[in-house]
Amino acid sequence: MSSDRLPSGCAVPNDGSLVSRKHPEPQHAYRLPFDRDRARIIHARAFRRLAGKTQVFTHRYSDHFRSRLTHTMEVAQIARTVAAALGLNESLAESLALVHDIGHPPFGHAGERALDDCLKEHGLRFDHNLHALRIVEHFELRYAEFRGLNLTFAVREGIIKHSRDYPAAQYPELAEYLLDKRPPLEAQLIDLADEIAYLTADLDDGFEAEILSLEPARQQVRLFERFYAPMLERYPDAPPRLVFNEALKRMLGALVDDLISETCRRVKDAGVETLKDVRDTAQRLAAFSPETEELRMEAKRFLYANLYNSTELTGDHEEAELVVKTLFKAWVAEPSLLPSSYDEEIGAEGAPRVVADHIAGMTDQYILARYAEWMAGR
Repeated sequence: MSSDRLPSGCAVPNDGSLVSRKHPEPQHAYRLPFDRDRARIIHARAFRRLAGKTQVFTHRYSDHFRSRLTHTMEVAQIARTVAAALGLNESLAESLALVHDIGHPPFGHAGERALDDCLKEHGLRFDHNLHALRIVEHFELRYAEFRGLNLTFAVREGIIKHSRDYPAAQYPELAEYLLDKRPPLEAQLIDLADEIAYLTADLDDGFEAEILSLEPARQQVRLFERFYAPMLERYPDAPPRLVFNEALKRMLGALVDDLISETCRRVKDAGVETLKDVRDTAQRLAAFSPETEELRMEAKRFLYANLYNSTELTGDHEEAELVVKTLFKAWVAEPSLLPSSYDEEIGAEGAPRVVADHIAGMTDQYILARYAEWMAGR
């Protein structure tokens, strides 16, 4: 945590190491370190490509549904709200939210699974957090003096640790990121802001796509019904879609409220007063209350059963697997099909990893075009 103590009682003073960069840079005249990180992320090519990557629905459904980019923007809004309420550094939280999905490949989670399956055959794995770190440290080329974006330690650490813990013994290459310690609270809240964003957004898009139905949601998602029933009573003559929207807004608000109050309670109960205290806690401090966590998991199970694994999306998932695996195998077998600029990378890291990096950077439309070209040339 990085601001002075605020009335919430949850803020913890900053450790100067959080704003350190691998390549020293002079202090900016009027922009703070995490503000500069936020700008660098927004201007990154990998960030722009999120606009062309699937969140849940491909472009064939509607332009109204979330892309990976619009989802990221919603996560950033939630994260900044929570950080402000807890007296944390809002710019750090927003930067972490903006960068949290930058390592995702095309076709959403279906594309990620396919790419991971491909790499397993070569004794490797695909992890979107680790790929995101490679993007900001190596692949982005914007500065004459160094590769990458030269982001602060806090943002790079958060990329790795916002959603999971990496065992130090298994990831010695990540030793600089204090794998045996908890990340700052700004990083801890990102995964939960992500959960809030996609639970509510995917309900919204699922109903808009007419894959989800109202009555099953009312019966199986108690957190939704908790707000839908009173909204229906309050607005009996309103169009059904607007009643739904009123309920969904309140569901999102309830999740945010609970995250703020439960995290603040845990910070106070643990007697946390410094960043070192945060790092040394046995468990992460950012969390939902047990009751809300149960309701969140119930909503998530509903979405998996009725949306993510629905027959309507099966074709998209199968297409993602076919396209990713076909191109991966073709390019690993014949790396000369890749641009010549990859030759040095292939020599250093091997074709499988470089091909995976190449595919991961593609948008849905771009990889489909490359697949069509490959099929036409057979």
